[in-house]
Formats: sequence, structure tokens, C-alpha cells
Amino acid sequence: MSEILDANLLREDLPGMSELSEVDVVRHFTRLSTWNYHIDLGLYPLGSCTMKYNPKINERIARLQGFTLAHPYLPAADIQGALEIQKALETCLAEISGMDAVTLQPAAGAHGELTGILMIRAYHESRGHPRKKILIPDSAHGTNPASAAISGYVIETVPSNIRGTVDLGRLAASVNEDVAAIMITNPNTLGIFESDIAKISELLHSRGALVYMDGANLNAMMGITRPGDFGVDVLHINLHKTFTTPHGGGGPGAGPVAVKKMLEPFLPYPVVAKTAEGAYFFEYERPQSIGKIKAYNGHFGMHLRALCYILANGAEGLKEASEIAVLNANYIRAKLKDTYALAYESPSLHEVVFSDRLQARKDVHVWDIGKRLIDYGFHPPTVSFPLIVPGAIMIEPTETESKQELDGFIEAMLAIAREADETPETVKTAPHTTRVGRIDEAAAARRPVLRWKPE
Repeated sequence: MSEILDANLLREDLPGMSELSEVDVVRHFTRLSTWNYHIDLGLYPLGSCTMKYNPKINERIARLQGFTLAHPYLPAADIQGALEIQKALETCLAEISGMDAVTLQPAAGAHGELTGILMIRAYHESRGHPRKKILIPDSAHGTNPASAAISGYVIETVPSNIRGTVDLGRLAASVNEDVAAIMITNPNTLGIFESDIAKISELLHSRGALVYMDGANLNAMMGITRPGDFGVDVLHINLHKTFTTPHGGGGPGAGPVAVKKMLEPFLPYPVVAKTAEGAYFFEYERPQSIGKIKAYNGHFGMHLRALCYILANGAEGLKEASEIAVLNANYIRAKLKDTYALAYESPSLHEVVFSDRLQARKDVHVWDIGKRLIDYGFHPPTVSFPLIVPGAIMIEPTETESKQELDGFIEAMLAIAREADETPETVKTAPHTTRVGRIDEAAAARRPVLRWKPE
């Protein structure tokens, strides 16, 4: 081995590390892979995260050599096919969202938020008044305030009403000439559609402010309604949440941003453009652009996968995906609403939010319920979020789950509720079947063990 590797790469003096054969190493890592839960194994009911199945045909196409071997620094003349794909995806996303122009550069949803808010700032500065504040409903995604603050804005929270939607009266009192925009999630993180969104847009526009929409929940309205049609000016789109590009594992992600016409000059450069002769090229001469916000032109592999999904489904297929996602969430709601307390009575769309209020009577809380679900073979849903719901249990099944899978999840949730009532210690000490039991989560966060150390 020393003849193959440099001496500085060898750790011959490491105590406790024995020599291992190839079969030992292969079996070790194969065994570890079987301990992981993943989307190809079962339901991921994470509310707000939209963990749907990734079609394998998308992966096969993304691995074609013509795509994988195309270096991003190649001249535009040599990557006409790749540029055509990006332009086609921009066109599709603009049509689906009801917007006028799209940038594919942002590397993730939160990066898209930052890009959108920077464009809003550039727009107001071009008009001589950059403004100071961003309004954010208390039901918005948690990254929204961070994106606005990084962009230099002061955050003002707008409370929800008893229906779980934006309080119009409180909003109207907050909108003045210092407000640059509202960042609104619709449907919001309660899974409730902001039915007054057209009025909200009209109110903001009447006072010179813009409407930014967090498009993480586009999976609930795709093909049914379009944000651009109800007054949204900026929208980021999570390709991994709606268009089945891989989600998790540290990336790569993709968070394209769609804008209305008046914001198009501020898009990051370069943009994919087309000559009169039909050749694609990167356009850099954009004096009002906010500049480059990502190396190259974003994560091309994610763009390719998303376009495959859109073209495979077509307009009717995308609409059906949204309808089934809403149907699945409401099926879970109907089956569990008498056992777990609903956070709000307003109609649910693609996700439903319960609370642990009933189970808390026996000192069983949302984190206990989530850990007990692992024993039943399911990944836990999102817990303790959104923050405006104490003990929140946030469930989003997506359109990719069958009735049989949903029924299994529902039965597990009902069984856990019975256990919480009859033998609460069973739930409070879960999980019982995993290789690692309940850990001290605070200690794990503050003092993580990141590498193996000999005894």
C-alpha cells in the first residue's frame, strides 16, 4: 500500500484500527446503506418540505454524456443544446407561474429569496427611494426574514387572523412609503390559501410596494392558478419541491426566480438570449442587473431534470399532480381530525397542520409522536413548525403517494394516539426498534461527534 499512496496519507500508527479486507469494507457500507430511510423506501410526510418521488427517467436523461461532459466554460456555440434547454425551462416556468421573465441562477430556495429581494431593492433604488422595511406574515417560511435582513431591510411581522390567513386590517395599518414589499407564502405554512391575496396585492401596489411570493408551495396550485395572475411581482420556485429534482443531502439545489416585466432589467447576468438568426448566447450587457449571484448559470443538472418532469406531464398532468396532492392531504385530514387537534378549521390544500394538544394531556408531545412513528416504519412529519401553532404536526403527503401508503401512515398515527392515551411511556421513550435509541438532542447539536475516535 505504501507503494501506491504517499506516506503522508497513511495512518499506520492509529491505535485500534485493524486491517480490513475488501469484503469487510463492502459489507460495512452496504449494511449502513440499509439503515437509511429514503424516498425510494417510503413516505416522507414532511410538511413545507415537499419530499416527492424523483422519477428515474429524469436521472437517466441527466446522465447522458452530452450533458454531463459539457463544461460550463465552453463557448456558447458549442453548448447550443444546453442553452436551449435552459431557455425552454425559463419559458415553462414563466407560463406555469404567470410571470414574464425567469433567472435560473439561484442554487436553492433561500438563495432565490435573496435574489428576489435584491432585485426589489434595485428596483426601488432606480426610482430614487430604496425604502426600509419588508412585511412578513407570521405564517411565512422561516427563511424569509433572514433573506430580507441580509438584503438590508428591517423586518415587520404581520399577524394572522383566526382563520390562519393574513389580517388585512393589521396589514393595511403597516403599509406606508417605507415598505418595499411583502414576502408572503401562499398557500401559507399552515397549508391554507390566502384567499385575500388579490386584495393584498392591490393594497401593496397602491402604496408603491411590491409583492414577493415564496413559491415553495407551488405544488398546491400548479396548473390551477398562477401567482402572476393575482398580483405577485416576484416568485422563487423550489425545483426540488415541485418539479422532482433531488432534495436533501446537501444539494445541489435550484431556486429559479420569476419576475414581472418591470423587474426584468434587474435579473442577474448573464441571461440566455437568442440572436435574430436563432443562435443562443449569454447576454452580459445589462446595466441595471444586480450582478452574478451564482457561478456559471446555476445547476444545469437540476434544470434538466425539472424540464423532463414538466414535459413528461404536460399541462394537464401538472394540474392533476396538484389536485392529487391536495386530495391526499385532505384524506389524511379527514381520517385524523377526530384524533389529533386541527390547528385551524380553514380548508387545507397540499398540507394539513395538527397539534399535540390532545396528547399533551398525558404529557405526550409532538417530538414523542414523531419518534414513535419511526418504530412503525415511517419518517416523522415536520414537527414544532410553524411556530404560531404550539406542538405543530405538519403533514404533506404530495401526489406521489398511493392510498395504500397513506392508509398505513394513518393507521400508525391512530395507533400512536391510542398508545399516548393508554400507555404513554411507550411513546415517550420511543424509538424502540432503531439501532440508536433516543439521544440527548441538545448535546448532539452543541457537541456533535463528527468522526470516529479509538477507545
